[in-house]
Amino acid sequence: MKLRLIVMNFLEFAAWGAYLTSMGAFLASAGLGTDIGNYYAIQGIVSIFMPAIMGIVADRWVQAQRLLSFCHFMAAVFMGIAAWIGLNGTNGTINGTALFVVYTASVAFYMPTLALSNSVAYTALDKAGLDTVKAFPPIRVFGTVGFICAMLFVDFAGYQNTPVQFLVSGIISIALAVYSLTLPSCPVGRDSGKQSIAEAFGLKAFTLFKDKKMAFFFIFSFLLGVSLQITNGYANPYIQSFGGYEEFKGLFFVEHSNFLISLSQMSETLCILLIPFALKKFGIKNVMLISMFAWVGRFGFFGLGDPGNGVWLFILSCIVYGVAFDFFNVSGSLFVDKETDVSMRSSAQGLFMLMTNGLGATFGSLAAKEVINHFVYTNASDPSFMSLDGWRTSWFIFAGYALVVGIAFAILFEYKHEKE
Repeated sequence: MKLRLIVMNFLEFAAWGAYLTSMGAFLASAGLGTDIGNYYAIQGIVSIFMPAIMGIVADRWVQAQRLLSFCHFMAAVFMGIAAWIGLNGTNGTINGTALFVVYTASVAFYMPTLALSNSVAYTALDKAGLDTVKAFPPIRVFGTVGFICAMLFVDFAGYQNTPVQFLVSGIISIALAVYSLTLPSCPVGRDSGKQSIAEAFGLKAFTLFKDKKMAFFFIFSFLLGVSLQITNGYANPYIQSFGGYEEFKGLFFVEHSNFLISLSQMSETLCILLIPFALKKFGIKNVMLISMFAWVGRFGFFGLGDPGNGVWLFILSCIVYGVAFDFFNVSGSLFVDKETDVSMRSSAQGLFMLMTNGLGATFGSLAAKEVINHFVYTNASDPSFMSLDGWRTSWFIFAGYALVVGIAFAILFEYKHEKE
């Protein structure tokens, strides 16, 4: 069972890794650099409602593994169309509107699969009599391995500045759509008794906000979710922008920026394995607090480094990213699983996705777009010009935000951890 779930996680995140960190470089090279924030924001916008809706469907009507298959199939179809639109654009004349529309449709089906795959895994582990806190992180780590493999393939195959990356993602999603149908069946609620409107439409998960602890958890999930997509969207074009300066032109990490960024995901593979120990030793509050301050380092080191003599700061930023991302996303998902009733498991996971990759990532991507477009694209007569000083100012602004959120979380979130 563990092996089967490892394959699922590998494919799940490989489909995302094929384009998530390199799409910004492609858009910038296609003359759509000022629209990068919109592409990452739309991931958040669809995550506001699609994971919750699909979670409701999985809880009540359609087995989660079958819904996972359907969503990946649809995501693959639209990714294939996005690749076709990009490849048929000549001399930089890509139909930006059409590309954005089909990309939106694809991520609308993909984003719910992040929560659905968690539900499938937790259900399968429960059926096998395994402890999810101990068994899931070593399985989830192979999702990061899949993400890295897809990133490196796209980089060294020469696709990181082309729309072929969308085609790679679509092919992987097709593979997972087929594979998902072989996974264990997940239960659905078919109680025909009298139910409230909230129960009938799967909105019961929102009652978790009545609990002060859970309310603060979801609020800070939103605030921390603001940081999630910023480096995914802008790290690649930032590193490539150094190529416009003679002292950095032709450097390995400028030419293979996706490889440098992949060190972040490599860090994830190690940090995921620390989660069971960290949760049992320190508790969810301290683990999330560590994550928040790691985001300060993630942004700050990016602002201080360069792909030359300062590349060690970039590498340090990639190392702390593993802590920043995993100690929040994976630990938060496990926390929600343990604190909610099994009857609303998928709905609660969908709510967590809504607050993080939905509301949080949407606000973060749009705010980052305004900051970067203001400080970086400062030459109105040359849309491709990017100010290096503007980039650094932007990274320091993001680091300051993460610091404020971390301090507020330490003061306001109350959770008593009992060591096991």
